Amino acid sequence: MWTNSRRAGAALKILQRCCKPTAVRRGTDGRQQRLCRFSSSSGPPWRLLFFGSDQFAIESLKLLTSSRNSSEDIVESLEVVTLSGDVPVKTFAEQNHLPVHSWPPNIVDGQFDVGVVVSFGCLLHERLINKFPYGILNVHPSLLPRWRGPAPIFHTILHGDTVTGVTIMQIRPHRFDVGPILNQELHQVPENCTADELGAALATKGAHLLMNTLTTLSERMPHKREQGEMGATFAPKISTSMSCVVWEEQTCEQINRLYRAIGSRIPLRTTWMGKTIKLMDFVGKCQISLSDQNRKPVPGSVTYQRESNTLAVCCKDGWVGFKGVLLKKRLSAADFYNGYLHQSMQKKTPYQTAEGLFVSSKGGTWTRQMRENSML
Repeated sequence: MWTNSRRAGAALKILQRCCKPTAVRRGTDGRQQRLCRFSSSSGPPWRLLFFGSDQFAIESLKLLTSSRNSSEDIVESLEVVTLSGDVPVKTFAEQNHLPVHSWPPNIVDGQFDVGVVVSFGCLLHERLINKFPYGILNVHPSLLPRWRGPAPIFHTILHGDTVTGVTIMQIRPHRFDVGPILNQELHQVPENCTADELGAALATKGAHLLMNTLTTLSERMPHKREQGEMGATFAPKISTSMSCVVWEEQTCEQINRLYRAIGSRIPLRTTWMGKTIKLMDFVGKCQISLSDQNRKPVPGSVTYQRESNTLAVCCKDGWVGFKGVLLKKRLSAADFYNGYLHQSMQKKTPYQTAEGLFVSSKGGTWTRQMRENSML
């Protein structure tokens, strides 16, 4: 038979095991007191530590922040780890009075239940991952294992994928984007959308998928799915070298995809008379009529279309147009023609066009670069 004091002691031990510390305060005697709530540690609401930096991460952080004051009971507490400098996640966290930690964070065991990483860009060490009983979740904007790496959205557009999606996976140490999958949702890529437009759509979809995953995390953990290597591709960071147009190898559609993928951040480039030119305001495929139908234009040939005020450039299978260029300064198509192009004109045509030549940059072919960029 248990005495009343033994029953009380046993009940206290159960209470201590089930309580999650939520805050620390000082009592009237100056000593620290730990505040607990009575709740099972095997489900929400969770104590979360969020890792993020850029605008893509904001959508997930917004939903997590708003859920603290909702009836959904998913998030108990929320703190943020971000990079130094004026990054969007840091600004949002400060505006919404969220505790902010600099990278790398100095946390102790038992502080948080789950970590969430969204577009953070830093490799998390195993000792940090192990501090979270439910691990660290990652919102990744692709259908893993396709497009592992830091720039999946850009490569989705660049390679002409018609279907993409969002994956919620668990972070594994040592390598990016190889952990087991907890949740995944498809997304049709709209025709002619840009990387910015696709990124905004996937950020919203990823935020809602994250909340769904956190709601059912305990049930999903035993059924997480390891990634296979079949179909795995790598999405490296975009770089200036990717913006160099290879007129002899790239089709109108490939140039269109390149512009939609990186054009808002890095202008497409070519070379003219030994000078690097940045091509601005892409208008897509052009229908061009030349005076001599028997003379096949050389890739890189450029004509000025007076009626549309467009520079049309010949590529592998047709012509693509640009409304301006950046040389020493930004010039409209008409300004470039009047100030530069007509000086190299070899022949006038009845269609009021003048032909010069844009030269592909050296340093490897487009086909080889694309193959190397996507290989793991």
